[in-house]
Amino acid sequence: MICSSFFYKFDLSKKNMTPKIRIYLADDHQILIDGISSLLQTIPDFEVVGFSLNGNNLFDEVIQNKTDILILDINMPQKDGIAVIKEFADKGFPCKVIILSSYDDLKLIKEIMKLGANAYLTKQCAGENIVEGVQAVYRGEEYFCKTVREKIFYNVTKDNPKLNRINSNINSLLTGRELEIVTLISLEYSGKEISEQLFISTNTVETHRKNIMKKLKLKNIIGLVKYALKNNLITS
Repeated sequence: MICSSFFYKFDLSKKNMTPKIRIYLADDHQILIDGISSLLQTIPDFEVVGFSLNGNNLFDEVIQNKTDILILDINMPQKDGIAVIKEFADKGFPCKVIILSSYDDLKLIKEIMKLGANAYLTKQCAGENIVEGVQAVYRGEEYFCKTVREKIFYNVTKDNPKLNRINSNINSLLTGRELEIVTLISLEYSGKEISEQLFISTNTVETHRKNIMKKLKLKNIIGLVKYALKNNLITS
């Protein structure tokens, strides 16, 4: 009786398990696919369901494998990553897309995100950021690896005389992205301007703003500006 009860409870727990995030890889280098696949499969919630070495038939492959997230290179034989994303946009995105590329050109990144990609990572930072990127995208967030995000932010603010460069050692409750949002709000950027400049949606900007206000226990923008001044994010 004890044994049967135990196994009955065990079976129930299995039925209630959270489904794994199903990931499909597309890159023209087998060695990179093998490395990324090995890394992803160390995470219990992830499942690599397939891979392609070219861009042909990716839409069908993604659907057949019930893919949640496609990790896609831009340089692909037969059909490149941009053409793949355009095809997905035309047919209706069947999954979320993370671009994993050697390029960090901001014009290209902006184009890719406008086409409907959910994240952009360089291959140089893949090992450090790919797991976090998959988790963020699965939650419905846009994601950039640290080097890309910092490059975007620098490009936005490089000519602003009131800016102090963000100190990564700041003792803060906020993430790097949240510090950037605080800085831009304090420099009088609107939500729409922040969205356009950082290649993220207005909903994402608003979500960050609400999280920042909650974390810092602030009630208004004046409080954010005071926080930015106190922590030397901007100058008065």
